[in-house]
Amino acid sequence: MIPSVDNCFQLMSVYGMLDNIKGHSVTVAKVARIISRKLIESGFAVSFEKVTAGALMHDIGKTASLKSGGDHSEIGRRICLENNLDEIAEIVGEHVILKNYNGSDDFSEKLIVYYSDKRVNHDKIVNLDQRLKYILGRYGRNDERICRAITDNFAKCRKIEKRIFSRLPFGPEEVSLLADAELLEDE
Repeated sequence: MIPSVDNCFQLMSVYGMLDNIKGHSVTVAKVARIISRKLIESGFAVSFEKVTAGALMHDIGKTASLKSGGDHSEIGRRICLENNLDEIAEIVGEHVILKNYNGSDDFSEKLIVYYSDKRVNHDKIVNLDQRLKYILGRYGRNDERICRAITDNFAKCRKIEKRIFSRLPFGPEEVSLLADAELLEDE
Protein backbone atom coordinates (compact mmCIF):
# COMPACT_ATOMS: atom_id res chain seq x y z
CA MET A 1 0.00 0.00 0.00
CA ILE A 2 1.10 3.55 -0.71
CA PRO A 3 0.02 5.84 2.13
CA SER A 4 -1.62 9.18 1.43
CA VAL A 5 -0.05 12.40 2.68
CA ASP A 6 -2.51 12.35 5.60
CA ASN A 7 -1.60 8.74 6.42
CA CYS A 8 2.08 9.68 6.43
CA PHE A 9 1.45 12.48 8.92
CA GLN A 10 -0.61 10.12 11.09
CA LEU A 11 2.25 7.61 11.14
CA MET A 12 4.72 10.40 11.97
CA SER A 13 2.59 11.07 15.06
CA VAL A 14 2.22 7.40 15.96
CA TYR A 15 6.00 6.91 15.84
CA GLY A 16 6.74 10.16 17.68
CA MET A 17 8.64 11.83 14.87
CA LEU A 18 10.31 14.93 16.26
CA ASP A 19 9.21 18.26 14.75
CA ASN A 20 12.64 19.00 13.27
CA ILE A 21 12.71 15.62 11.54
CA LYS A 22 9.16 16.19 10.29
CA GLY A 23 10.24 19.59 8.89
CA HIS A 24 13.19 17.94 7.13
CA SER A 25 10.91 15.23 5.69
CA VAL A 26 8.39 17.76 4.37
CA THR A 27 11.16 19.69 2.60
CA VAL A 28 12.62 16.48 1.14
CA ALA A 29 9.12 15.64 -0.13
CA LYS A 30 8.82 19.05 -1.82
CA VAL A 31 12.15 18.56 -3.62
CA ALA A 32 11.24 14.99 -4.61
CA ARG A 33 7.81 16.04 -5.89
CA ILE A 34 9.28 18.80 -8.08
CA ILE A 35 11.78 16.40 -9.61
CA SER A 36 9.33 13.53 -10.08
CA ARG A 37 6.62 15.75 -11.58
CA LYS A 38 9.04 17.06 -14.23
CA LEU A 39 10.43 13.58 -14.96
CA ILE A 40 6.86 12.32 -15.45
CA GLU A 41 6.16 15.24 -17.80
CA SER A 42 9.31 14.22 -19.72
CA GLY A 43 7.92 10.71 -20.21
CA PHE A 44 9.53 8.74 -17.38
CA ALA A 45 7.45 6.11 -15.57
CA VAL A 46 7.71 7.30 -11.98
CA SER A 47 4.95 7.10 -9.37
CA PHE A 48 4.31 10.55 -7.94
CA GLU A 49 2.44 8.97 -5.01
CA LYS A 50 5.33 6.62 -4.16
CA VAL A 51 7.83 9.47 -4.34
CA THR A 52 5.69 11.63 -2.07
CA ALA A 53 5.08 8.89 0.50
CA GLY A 54 8.67 7.63 0.37
CA ALA A 55 10.03 11.13 0.92
CA LEU A 56 7.65 11.88 3.78
CA MET A 57 8.39 8.55 5.44
CA HIS A 58 12.13 8.32 4.70
CA ASP A 59 13.10 9.28 8.28
CA ILE A 60 10.24 7.50 10.08
CA GLY A 61 12.84 5.44 11.96
CA LYS A 62 15.02 8.39 12.97
CA THR A 63 13.43 9.13 16.37
CA ALA A 64 13.68 5.46 17.40
CA SER A 65 17.26 5.41 16.12
CA LEU A 66 18.21 8.39 18.26
CA LYS A 67 17.06 6.40 21.30
CA SER A 68 18.45 2.99 20.33
CA GLY A 69 21.49 3.90 18.25
CA GLY A 70 20.26 1.62 15.47
CA ASP A 71 20.33 2.24 11.71
CA HIS A 72 17.42 4.60 11.07
CA SER A 73 17.03 3.44 7.46
CA GLU A 74 16.58 -0.17 8.52
CA ILE A 75 14.29 0.76 11.42
CA GLY A 76 12.21 2.82 8.98
CA ARG A 77 12.08 -0.02 6.46
CA ARG A 78 10.77 -2.36 9.18
CA ILE A 79 8.19 0.22 10.30
CA CYS A 80 6.94 0.39 6.71
CA LEU A 81 6.69 -3.40 6.47
CA GLU A 82 4.90 -3.62 9.84
CA ASN A 83 2.33 -1.14 8.52
CA ASN A 84 1.82 -2.92 5.17
CA LEU A 85 3.65 -0.16 3.29
CA ASP A 86 5.64 -2.65 1.25
CA GLU A 87 5.66 -0.38 -1.81
CA ILE A 88 7.75 2.27 -0.06
CA ALA A 89 9.77 0.09 2.35
CA GLU A 90 12.71 -0.18 -0.06
CA ILE A 91 12.71 3.57 -0.68
CA VAL A 92 12.91 4.20 3.07
CA GLY A 93 15.51 1.46 3.55
CA GLU A 94 17.84 2.84 0.90
CA HIS A 95 17.49 6.60 1.29
CA VAL A 96 20.95 6.91 2.88
CA ILE A 97 22.88 4.47 0.69
CA LEU A 98 21.57 3.00 -2.55
CA LYS A 99 22.23 -0.71 -2.93
CA ASN A 100 23.12 -2.13 -6.33
CA TYR A 101 23.04 1.18 -8.20
CA ASN A 102 25.07 0.88 -11.40
CA GLY A 103 24.78 4.41 -12.79
CA SER A 104 22.54 3.58 -15.71
CA ASP A 105 19.46 2.42 -13.84
CA ASP A 106 16.16 3.94 -14.85
CA PHE A 107 14.89 6.81 -12.77
CA SER A 108 13.10 5.32 -9.81
CA GLU A 109 11.24 6.61 -6.81
CA LYS A 110 14.08 5.30 -4.63
CA LEU A 111 16.70 7.24 -6.60
CA ILE A 112 14.65 10.46 -6.45
CA VAL A 113 14.14 10.26 -2.67
CA TYR A 114 17.81 9.35 -2.14
CA TYR A 115 18.91 12.42 -4.11
CA SER A 116 16.30 14.74 -2.58
CA ASP A 117 17.40 13.81 0.94
CA LYS A 118 20.97 14.82 0.07
CA ARG A 119 19.70 18.28 -0.94
CA VAL A 120 18.05 19.12 2.39
CA ASN A 121 19.93 20.14 5.51
CA HIS A 122 17.51 20.28 8.41
CA ASP A 123 14.59 21.98 6.60
CA LYS A 124 16.62 24.09 4.15
CA ILE A 125 17.42 23.20 0.56
CA VAL A 126 21.17 23.33 0.01
CA ASN A 127 23.60 22.19 -2.65
CA LEU A 128 25.46 18.89 -2.39
CA ASP A 129 28.69 20.55 -1.17
CA GLN A 130 26.88 22.18 1.74
CA ARG A 131 25.10 18.97 2.70
CA LEU A 132 28.31 16.94 2.44
CA LYS A 133 30.11 19.38 4.73
CA TYR A 134 27.33 19.03 7.31
CA ILE A 135 27.21 15.21 7.08
CA LEU A 136 30.99 14.91 7.44
CA GLY A 137 30.95 17.18 10.48
CA ARG A 138 27.96 15.47 12.09
CA TYR A 139 28.69 11.82 11.34
CA GLY A 140 32.31 11.59 10.18
CA ARG A 141 33.75 11.52 13.73
CA ASN A 142 37.15 12.42 12.24
CA ASP A 143 37.35 8.76 11.23
CA GLU A 144 39.07 8.47 7.85
CA ARG A 145 37.14 5.32 6.88
CA ILE A 146 33.73 6.85 7.71
CA CYS A 147 34.60 10.13 5.97
CA ARG A 148 35.72 8.25 2.85
CA ALA A 149 32.47 6.25 2.78
CA ILE A 150 30.42 9.45 3.12
CA THR A 151 32.46 11.19 0.41
CA ASP A 152 32.10 8.18 -1.92
CA ASN A 153 28.34 8.17 -1.33
CA PHE A 154 28.16 11.84 -2.28
CA ALA A 155 30.27 11.20 -5.41
CA LYS A 156 27.56 8.75 -6.48
CA CYS A 157 24.94 11.38 -5.66
CA ARG A 158 26.73 13.95 -7.86
CA LYS A 159 26.51 11.54 -10.79
CA ILE A 160 22.82 11.02 -10.09
CA GLU A 161 22.30 14.79 -9.93
CA LYS A 162 23.96 15.22 -13.32
CA ARG A 163 21.80 12.46 -14.80
CA ILE A 164 18.55 13.80 -13.33
CA PHE A 165 19.09 17.37 -14.42
CA SER A 166 20.16 16.36 -17.93
CA ARG A 167 16.48 15.38 -18.31
CA LEU A 168 14.85 18.38 -16.62
CA PRO A 169 14.09 21.90 -17.92
CA PHE A 170 15.83 23.49 -14.90
CA GLY A 171 19.08 23.04 -13.01
CA PRO A 172 19.84 21.93 -9.47
CA GLU A 173 20.34 25.53 -8.38
CA GLU A 174 16.68 26.28 -9.20
CA VAL A 175 15.18 23.60 -6.94
CA SER A 176 15.01 25.94 -3.95
CA LEU A 177 12.95 28.52 -5.84
CA LEU A 178 10.57 25.90 -7.20
CA ALA A 179 10.12 24.30 -3.77
CA ASP A 180 8.78 27.57 -2.35
CA ALA A 181 5.69 27.13 -4.54
CA GLU A 182 5.25 23.41 -3.86
CA LEU A 183 2.15 22.55 -1.84
CA LEU A 184 2.19 19.29 0.05
CA GLU A 185 -1.10 17.59 -0.61
CA ASP A 186 -2.39 14.54 -2.41
CA GLU A 187 -2.94 15.21 -6.10
